[in-house]
Amino acid sequence: MLNQGLLSFVTPSLSVSEINRQIKNLLEQDPILEDIWIRGEISNLSIPVSGHAYFTLKDAKSSLKCVIWRSNLTAAANAALKNGNDVEAHGKISVYERDGIYQLYADEIRIAGLGRLYEEFLRLKNQLEKEGLFEPARKKKIPEIPQTIGIITSRTGAALQDVLNTIRKRWPIAAILLSPAAVQGAEAPAALFNAFERLEKENPDVIIIGRGGGSIEDLWAFNDEFLVRRIAESHIPVISGIGHETDFTLVDFVADLRAPTPTGAAVSATPDIQEIRGYLDALSLQLNNYIRDKIQSHRRDLQIFSHRLELRAPLQQIQQEKQTVDSLQIRMTQQMAHFLQQERLRLTGMEQRLSAVNPESILKRGYALIEKEGQGLITSVTQLKRQDGIRILMADGSVDATIQ
Repeated sequence: MLNQGLLSFVTPSLSVSEINRQIKNLLEQDPILEDIWIRGEISNLSIPVSGHAYFTLKDAKSSLKCVIWRSNLTAAANAALKNGNDVEAHGKISVYERDGIYQLYADEIRIAGLGRLYEEFLRLKNQLEKEGLFEPARKKKIPEIPQTIGIITSRTGAALQDVLNTIRKRWPIAAILLSPAAVQGAEAPAALFNAFERLEKENPDVIIIGRGGGSIEDLWAFNDEFLVRRIAESHIPVISGIGHETDFTLVDFVADLRAPTPTGAAVSATPDIQEIRGYLDALSLQLNNYIRDKIQSHRRDLQIFSHRLELRAPLQQIQQEKQTVDSLQIRMTQQMAHFLQQERLRLTGMEQRLSAVNPESILKRGYALIEKEGQGLITSVTQLKRQDGIRILMADGSVDATIQ
């Protein structure tokens, strides 16, 4: 009896699945582990056909398994996901129940240090914004028909060719002034500042400043405070075309117009010559129609006045009628000649068609006619029988024959 009583107080055992689920629930109840940034070096990166990324974050003492689903693999995440990269990963800690391991379920990955850059970006943006440098009232109007376009970008970058090709296609009559500068690296902010000052002295109608896409570090030169303030002071309209549509720099905010790409900046800076040609063609057509209507109106007035004059000058009217008769006679002669020519052609065609159906013409092509006395031309074998006498007519004569 004692043993049975003791057994009633023994805790029942749990399955492996149950204990893993219990640990998972405990981890997911911790608010810190539900929203956490972890820094480490990527190793054992694997991206199978599913598109999800599996990797390990490690430091000098420990490692942590991680996974990021394909839906969270942004361009920035893909750029950061390389073995050996020092990264910061955001997500939550949970348990993979099947294997009983805990891991980071990441939803964002960035190169380590980018968070500090972004904080500096926001600090400087807020400061300049409070000073009013980004106010819409400060924005200068982009000229509709620029005569000269200034460009600030790398001499060797693809962005320059994209901008040049777009301008040449849309507005080839514009003069282009290139002020090249480094767009990336430690020397880039000063190079861009000096390039802007050089170009401003040439006084172009509009300035395009930009480069192709890149990481926040690659684009950092366009967040330089001195460059931003210099652009704000300029009397020349500035269009920015930096990176991709999702990239923003402080130059984008201070520019008079922000385009999503360098090519978009070139489009924003230029009218489309084809559209202008179409517009001019439409204006030309309207002008021609207006002039034609005016001429017709004046012609009608002149005809009225001429008619009144003719009523008062019979001799002049007779001369005009003679001229009309001469003109009609010439037209009648021409039309008669044309009519006769058409009739000749028609007769020639009929003659050719008659010749084609002439029996003699048919015989000359190797055909023959068969006659039977009393029946005329034979058109079917059923009209003949053995020993019938027939005559075969050919182009150059006839012969008699007997059916065998």
